[in-house]
Amino acid sequence: MYRSTTLRAGACAALALALTGCAAFSPDGGLDAVQAITQAATGQALTRMGAAQDGAAAQRVAALLATPLSADNAVAIALLNNRKLQASYAELGIAEADLVQAGRLPNPTLTFSRLTDGRGLDLERKLMLPVMGMLTMPTASGIERRRFEQTQLAVAGDVLRIADQTRRAFYGAVAARQSVSYLEQVNGAAEAGAELAQRMAAAGNWSQLRQAREQLFLADAVAQLTAARQAEVAAREQLVRLLGLSGQDATFELPERLPELPAAPRELGDAEARALANRVDILMAQKELAGLAASLGLTRTTRFINVLDVGYQRNTGADGGHTRGVEIEWQLPLFDWGGARVARAEAVYTQALHRAAQGAIEARSQVRESHAAYRNAYTLARHYRDQIVPLRKRIADEQLLRYNGMLTSVFELLADAREQVLSVNAAIEAQRNFWLADAALQAAMTGAADGDSPRASR
Repeated sequence: MYRSTTLRAGACAALALALTGCAAFSPDGGLDAVQAITQAATGQALTRMGAAQDGAAAQRVAALLATPLSADNAVAIALLNNRKLQASYAELGIAEADLVQAGRLPNPTLTFSRLTDGRGLDLERKLMLPVMGMLTMPTASGIERRRFEQTQLAVAGDVLRIADQTRRAFYGAVAARQSVSYLEQVNGAAEAGAELAQRMAAAGNWSQLRQAREQLFLADAVAQLTAARQAEVAAREQLVRLLGLSGQDATFELPERLPELPAAPRELGDAEARALANRVDILMAQKELAGLAASLGLTRTTRFINVLDVGYQRNTGADGGHTRGVEIEWQLPLFDWGGARVARAEAVYTQALHRAAQGAIEARSQVRESHAAYRNAYTLARHYRDQIVPLRKRIADEQLLRYNGMLTSVFELLADAREQVLSVNAAIEAQRNFWLADAALQAAMTGAADGDSPRASR
């Protein structure tokens, strides 16, 4: 017997065009949607590196490195040059490929058999088309579209996270450099005091106890300077890694000091509402809920029949006779009625619903906590700037006047300088902590917390 299976050519072509018309890749690969989310927070354009973009990106990075680095320029370099972020952009390509694949017709199945017996040769051919996959294709495409949008939000979260980490690393590196510069001055003064104490002790004008105190101050200054230099190297290298630099490119100039405090701290206002509207983790949870709801509907629709194939046949026997007909294959719901799959889909949806609600609660709390830390850091930094450091300077100036009037000794002047060291270092740390708190508040508003971004559920 000889079998040949054909389909109605015109109907198949029309169906194929209708179902695959939207199965195409976007020109930007979804990056424009990511930039629309991150533009307000970073103020920077995003670039996916490739053969055409590498040269322009390298020129832009070189131009930014040619001047003393600022926080905004550091973020710009990281968004251009950070390879981990570039790898994250590839997630967009993977998700878009899944989306395009979901919008294309499943391939038909062709079966060919060649059989012989004593009466002659039989050829059997059968072409089966997965009808159930075609019928559920619009729903499946919608699910993949939401997953693609979730991936865009996840990549936007990666962008915001790299920007936040870069800002923090920049402020940490500048503060470390400022501390080293100050401790170098302290070390120079300690060396002068120790040398003077040694000379006076040798002349018999100074006790061994007082000389030991000056030597201890010098030893402490050397230890603090050594630790500060290592902290500076660590902070700078952390910034280098985030900027994606290596070799000669890792040479750049940092400012001498941290930025000045703003005239007034930012008010909370409607920050909680804006965070709920703009945080990428909240937006991702909303997309996940929409996708799971659609998936739940699809599971309920196909709970009884989820395998359905249709084929058209035309058979030619050995005697020359012809028969025509349609072959239908489906899975009978005799043992599995799909209840377990529906229950699982409902449980997954309920789980995501509760997680989204908890995420909103945590987001509002994080904004309030971050703003409180920001205000307290501003108050403390301003207190050091306006009260403690000026008072220490005033005391030092008065001691200098007393020394010039021969009312006090140089060692009393040096002892007061030791007290000033602690205040200045604490002031630098308080100023650094304010800018770190400022970056943390921005991260709380956008959802750019430390850690890996959640990806679209499969």
